[in-house]
Amino acid sequence: MTTTRPAGAASTDERTPGLQGALGAVLGRARWRRGLLLRRAGALALLLLAAVLAVRPSASDAVEVVVAARDLAPGRVIAPGDLTVRTWPSDVVPSGAVATGVAEGRVLAGALRAGEPVTDLRLAGPALAAAAAGVPDAAGVPVRLADADVAALLSPGTRVDVVTAAPAGGAPTVLAAAAVVLTVLEPGAGPAGSSTRGRLALVALPRDLATRVAAASLSDQVAVTLR
Repeated sequence: MTTTRPAGAASTDERTPGLQGALGAVLGRARWRRGLLLRRAGALALLLLAAVLAVRPSASDAVEVVVAARDLAPGRVIAPGDLTVRTWPSDVVPSGAVATGVAEGRVLAGALRAGEPVTDLRLAGPALAAAAAGVPDAAGVPVRLADADVAALLSPGTRVDVVTAAPAGGAPTVLAAAAVVLTVLEPGAGPAGSSTRGRLALVALPRDLATRVAAASLSDQVAVTLR
């Protein structure tokens, strides 16, 4: 028996190619979108990697820096155990950072927190004296403080006048005006036996005045007055 197909109706064989084509198009678009997402994710990962590499210093840019191993008070004579070495990126190392051998045995002019780098301006010496006095030829001069109460009033940056004791019936002599205190040494930080003769204050002066004060302190009693 012959089956009559209605006019305009498509056979299954005729519909199949159309369905396959539509399904293929859908799958093709899905693969294309998936590939696009993968390419974008790969590009983003490469950008992130490049940013990390740009920010992180290379091994050749890392340097060793001397830092405080513990909190240190001003006036302390630095001992080997007070320091340690850390590796820092070279672009964040402060200018004037010193080596271990330079810092040991020096007097610390300002307090240091643990992990803080040691620089030349934290150590009593020519660089700090020049910066404090404002003249390139400045020098640090030790002044013996017989009165412990006066030592307690002094701190780095304090300005004082250095005077000699008044002779009988006379007035004291001002050896140097407006000297800048660099630091006051801790008790017992000076030479052996010095703790019984008062604490030492280091003051910054132009070199000619520094020489005058140093010479006077050898024979005369020297004191400071706060400005």
